[in-house]
Amino acid sequence: MPEMAGRAREKKLQPEEYTGATFSVSNLGMFGIEQFTAIINPPEAAIIAVGGSKEKAVAKDGQVSVKNMMSVTMTCDHRVVDGASGAKFLQTFTQMLETPAMMLL
Repeated sequence: MPEMAGRAREKKLQPEEYTGATFSVSNLGMFGIEQFTAIINPPEAAIIAVGGSKEKAVAKDGQVSVKNMMSVTMTCDHRVVDGASGAKFLQTFTQMLETPAMMLL
């Protein structure tokens, strides 16, 4: 996989190496983008857009604290993915990011 990442940076990937997926991840957080909406790459069913993290004031149980927050959005082709199923995926994704130990279960 590291060699593929190197070829991607050098713009030397062949189309068969980056096509045929059903789901993509687009990350613009490293450019300071907090939130964006990614456009689906046909014929994929969905794409998740990951923004950068930023310290924000968060209220929980009547207490305010500063936490690193990150925005994640998902675009789904509703001919393939029901919106409720997409929302359930994001809910699980959020739980796993907030509690990484869940990924070990």
